[in-house]
Amino acid sequence: MILGTKRFLSNFLLLMALLVMPNTVSSQLLGSAKTVTEEPEKIPEDSLGRRTPQGTVNGFIKAIADQNYLRASQYFVLSKRAYRKTAERIKIAKTFQQLLDQGGNLSPSSIISNKETGRTDDDLAIGVDLVGNISTNKIVIQLYVENQSDDSQPALWLFSAETVEEIVSADVTSEKTFLDRVLPNILLEKKLGNVPLGHWAVVVIMMVISYLFSRMLLFAFVFVVQKLWKKAESDRGRAIVEAFELPIHMFLGVILFVVLTQRMGISIVVRQRYSIIIITIGIIAFLILLWRLTDFVSTFTRKRMSLSGRISAVSTILFLNRTTKAAIIVIGIIAILGIIGVDVTAGLAALGIGGIALALGAQKTIENFVGSVSLIADQPLRVGDYCRVDDIKGTVESIGMRSTTLRTAARTIVTIPNGQLSASKIENYAHRDRFIFNPILGFRMETTPDQMRYLLVEIRSLLYAHPSVLDSPPIVRFTGITADALKVEVTAYIEAVNFEKSQEVQEDLLLRMMDIIEKSGTSLAYPSQTIYMARDISSSDEKSAEVSEIVKKWKNENQLQLPNFDPKRIEELKNSIQYPDEGSFRPSEE
Repeated sequence: MILGTKRFLSNFLLLMALLVMPNTVSSQLLGSAKTVTEEPEKIPEDSLGRRTPQGTVNGFIKAIADQNYLRASQYFVLSKRAYRKTAERIKIAKTFQQLLDQGGNLSPSSIISNKETGRTDDDLAIGVDLVGNISTNKIVIQLYVENQSDDSQPALWLFSAETVEEIVSADVTSEKTFLDRVLPNILLEKKLGNVPLGHWAVVVIMMVISYLFSRMLLFAFVFVVQKLWKKAESDRGRAIVEAFELPIHMFLGVILFVVLTQRMGISIVVRQRYSIIIITIGIIAFLILLWRLTDFVSTFTRKRMSLSGRISAVSTILFLNRTTKAAIIVIGIIAILGIIGVDVTAGLAALGIGGIALALGAQKTIENFVGSVSLIADQPLRVGDYCRVDDIKGTVESIGMRSTTLRTAARTIVTIPNGQLSASKIENYAHRDRFIFNPILGFRMETTPDQMRYLLVEIRSLLYAHPSVLDSPPIVRFTGITADALKVEVTAYIEAVNFEKSQEVQEDLLLRMMDIIEKSGTSLAYPSQTIYMARDISSSDEKSAEVSEIVKKWKNENQLQLPNFDPKRIEELKNSIQYPDEGSFRPSEE
């Protein structure tokens, strides 16, 4: 019993071990599979911000604004000997500032590249960027920054050795700026933001002077334009002058302000700070010009469309005007944010994704708008035209931005989306230059050959003689003998200003043809399937004999106009018929 119990316990423990072991082994295996992901070594930031050309220029301006010339010298490529001499480093930085104040110009911060690779779209070598220039009476220096590291090291942009060498060799001891010569010492010694107070005062004065002087130049420019351009006093001329007036004023003011402040020797620290404002004003002036030109084009295009009767185009012009203005606002905001220094790449990507989503959601709306633009551009139909679109016939009542409405003969309104309309087959009856006249006449089987000849000649003579039938040779042919009639097919074209007038001419021609048929002694055939209970009217033997005599006379005189008419006879017949006929009502013409 004890042995059995021991055997049971040993088997139980063995089974528990087998059940637990896989979990243990698997957990060991899982644990051993874990690997520690090594993070890439983070490149340390440069405390002076010299990783990009923009950072180098901004750091240098900040250093000289703080009058920390030793730190400013760390933005130069210096020789080991010059680097060890603190006094020489400070002297180079001060000389650089003095040259910039006298006639130097640095590119606005937002225009300088903010990438470690610098600009790659210019003609300079890779790793070299042009960031400004110095131009005085004696020297001209191009200011370059250069990446001093190779591909294995983080970027380090410094003012190039050539630039520093030209700065060191420049003689600035005898030169003073205009402000240094005219401003009192008190305004030069007192400083605001480490810039002499007199410089800030001169900036404000130059703003006022630039505004007034640019206003005077603009007035003179407008006066000259009005004298030289004869159409300047017209509505269109005044609109064009007004559109350009404010943007030109702003451009002139900015240009004068930049030139005056640079020539007077305003501190580069001040000029670099308001350079962003100047560029922003220039962008705003350009956007205002685009805005006003959009209004000008829209206004005069709408007037032209209204005068030509193309009222349907006005709504499209308004829509395009608003869309263009919205695009100007969006582009202006993006441009100004980019100048200020805001990274708009993510915003543009979001706008692109949003634009795709909007385009997918408004696919039908965009399709209808494009359709309306194509309808207005191609003009397959206009308001008031009678046309057929697929199986729908009606008169066009309106052409909108989304749809076009047709008034049918049943006086109902059918609305067709412009996207569908532009892809449909449109048959416009209003644009016809002529109207076809194509009756098929069936004569009785008892009609004699001479009667048929008489009918062919007289009907053709009628078409030649009628003033509303075009000169193109009409076709009157005996086309066949059927089980119930002798068929004659007539084809001619009626000249009329509209469909109603063509109906009037067609009515007159049919009535005259009935007179010819009645005079010939025969009559139109009735369908053989129809049973007539009335007594049949026999053909007139007397008229038949008379027609035979006429045809015989034609033959004897060689005047039978079959199979073709004599051209002389055609000229005699032209316009020989009075239309409207005698006795018809004729409205008096004013």
